[in-house]
Amino acid sequence: MPQSYKKQKPDSTYDYVIIGSGISGIGLAAILGKEGFRCVVLERHYTPGGYTHVFTRRGYEWDVGIHYVGEVHREGSTTSRLMSYISDGTLRWEEMDEEYDRIYLGDEKVFGIRKGIQNYKASLYNEFPDEKHAIDQYFELLKQAGKATYSLFMRKGMPGMLKWLFGNSMKKRAAAFEGKTTREVLEGITQNETLIGVLTGQYGDYGLPPSESSFLMHTMLVTHYFNGGSYPVGGSSSIYKSIEPVIQQYGGAVYINAEVKELWVEKNKAKGVVMVDGNRIKATKGVISSAGFVTTYEKLIPPYLNIPKPKVLEEVKPSSAHLCLYVGMNGSAEELQLTKTNFWIYPGVNHDTSVEAYRKDQEEAALPVIYISFPAAKDPDWQMRYPGKSTLEIITISDYEYFKEWENQPWKKRGEAYEHFKEQLSQKLLEALYEKLPQLRGKVDYYELSTPLSTAHFMNYTKGEIYGLNHTPERFYSDELNVKTPIKNFYMTGQDLISCGFAGSLSAAYVTASYLRKKNMFKKAKK
Repeated sequence: MPQSYKKQKPDSTYDYVIIGSGISGIGLAAILGKEGFRCVVLERHYTPGGYTHVFTRRGYEWDVGIHYVGEVHREGSTTSRLMSYISDGTLRWEEMDEEYDRIYLGDEKVFGIRKGIQNYKASLYNEFPDEKHAIDQYFELLKQAGKATYSLFMRKGMPGMLKWLFGNSMKKRAAAFEGKTTREVLEGITQNETLIGVLTGQYGDYGLPPSESSFLMHTMLVTHYFNGGSYPVGGSSSIYKSIEPVIQQYGGAVYINAEVKELWVEKNKAKGVVMVDGNRIKATKGVISSAGFVTTYEKLIPPYLNIPKPKVLEEVKPSSAHLCLYVGMNGSAEELQLTKTNFWIYPGVNHDTSVEAYRKDQEEAALPVIYISFPAAKDPDWQMRYPGKSTLEIITISDYEYFKEWENQPWKKRGEAYEHFKEQLSQKLLEALYEKLPQLRGKVDYYELSTPLSTAHFMNYTKGEIYGLNHTPERFYSDELNVKTPIKNFYMTGQDLISCGFAGSLSAAYVTASYLRKKNMFKKAKK
């Protein structure tokens, strides 16, 4: 179990101090621990794990960020080996149904995405027989773009000299994919809007519609799920529980209720961190932030240092915020006929026009995307922990500005107007659920809505963004989001380094570790 900073202070000196206990932070602590370094992970929240943590209410449990992960169920896959290395192989994963994602495009089409490239292609051929050539081109482009991801990983963690020698040439080769939007690329092979709507039907996993997202981000997401999805046995909190013993085994520790005030810097060299109570924790090798680039530069780096923010932080906005309705029901997943398949519900085939309409009028326009996940059905251990009960989550994108009038009010005490507004939104999401699963009407025992204010409060994101920085071409094409910072011995990791999502954040831990150790930690984990 993590220790509470309020009850016991950490040792005064560690090799590395890591800010943030998401998968990047705890993963990096485990990797560096195996390399012989003592790490302390500092988490400001009262629960460790970042977006891998869970919360309970009235006898129900919900995950807040891990709804499914690709590749981990396949023995020998990269993601499986990376995860196994930092958990000593103790975490088990349950594979979802063959149709792991189901796309609803208005009243026009329902399309199931099935695991296996050939199965996926066959389903597309069947639904779009006149688009076979475009479909073949699409998969070829994904293959080519997949190779560009290696370029991205290497550029993020390259030491200065190697980056100077090879960075520009690698960047040029990747430009056709990371420097173009998803819609630009897809419209180069087809004009069929329904096909484009299906191919980009998982865009909610990174929060940007096709005309705004980098095709490289689209590629990383789609290829990650080619072989289906999985869910951690025992719930998403099992991820943290499987890694913490590895950190402790090598002399490290994780502290909750441990809020860092700012970086401790002397002569432009990071010496450690200053906590909000004034206590200092020394780092002999370095400090690593997994708190996001915006939070790091705006809140953690002392302003008197006059360290300029990377220009890309002015050019690339924070990602979209979200609403999440946590629903608890009486009855097992089997009794309620819940499925392991995720639902993606869209008002029409063109995601860009739906998002545009919603941004113009959030009160009247249809929600541009609704995602529904069924953890009680995905987790084989669920009924042992919560017999006769089930939960699900209903998620949609939102805007922090929509809730700004309540931002200075304390959590759980934001007043009747706020609660009334939340209830209206909750009912809207529940109706979307009942439309697809009418048997659940009357079975809901409890529900609770999380807004962008909740994300800002618990995750320390200024605008309640869930995916860090927007995954635009400008973000991926920038050379400023790197492991190294202008401050000596101060480094970055986390979802802003590579990409959002479990695999992107996990990969960031390995990129940072590779930079610090000056060797390929991906390769070491795969042995």
